Amino acid sequence: MLDEPPRIVLVHGSVMGGRPTWSGQRELGDRFQLEILERPGFPPNPPVDHVDFDDHAVVVAEAVGDGAHLVGHSYGGVITLLAAAAIPDRIHSLTVIEPPAMAIARGNPVVDEFIQGGIEWWQTGPTDDPEAFLRGFLTYVGSDYVPPSPLPPQLEQGARTLIVERNPWEAEIDLDTLAGAQFRTLVVTGAHLAAFDAVCDVLVERLDAERLALPGYGHTAQRHPAFNEALAEFVLRAETQRRG
Repeated sequence: MLDEPPRIVLVHGSVMGGRPTWSGQRELGDRFQLEILERPGFPPNPPVDHVDFDDHAVVVAEAVGDGAHLVGHSYGGVITLLAAAAIPDRIHSLTVIEPPAMAIARGNPVVDEFIQGGIEWWQTGPTDDPEAFLRGFLTYVGSDYVPPSPLPPQLEQGARTLIVERNPWEAEIDLDTLAGAQFRTLVVTGAHLAAFDAVCDVLVERLDAERLALPGYGHTAQRHPAFNEALAEFVLRAETQRRG
């Protein structure tokens, strides 16, 4: 039996901040020490002019402190991959949910098409209209979320932050360092978009990672009723193995 609850740092993705992204995981606070990050640019933090995954990986590494289990969704998954590669000795386990780390799967036609679609959307999309840009983005990533109109202030800030994000397919993920790390990795997919599945395929193969498919919830697999128990089981198993 563990003498103290394992600590989990939860890192949100684009548009939605930590509290709405991980609202369904709050019940895990009965068994774990949960730290839900709010990345720079997201409420209650002030708006920013630019978001860079490399900068945010530093923020996450600082949040990990002496050590923690790390969970990242979407763009936050890219950030957690970068942070974990930078501080592998302080990561107790890593869980990523559909990270758009497309660079690791370039050459796959569905991935290349996804990247090109993103490039075109950021170049020609309505960046002067956060609501229109957000709606197009949600379709692009296969999300079934339909935002209200007009956008509430916090969601509008998230949409404006999305517009100024550095594109995630530019991230250089150090798979060799991650593969050589001692912690276990869980890769979660919503099984709804071929490009995300292709990235997950590479992560599973290169990192000898566990894979969990939770269909029916699009790009937000953490909303699936089975997610919390699956995450809890994985973290507890990783914690037990780590403490030896």
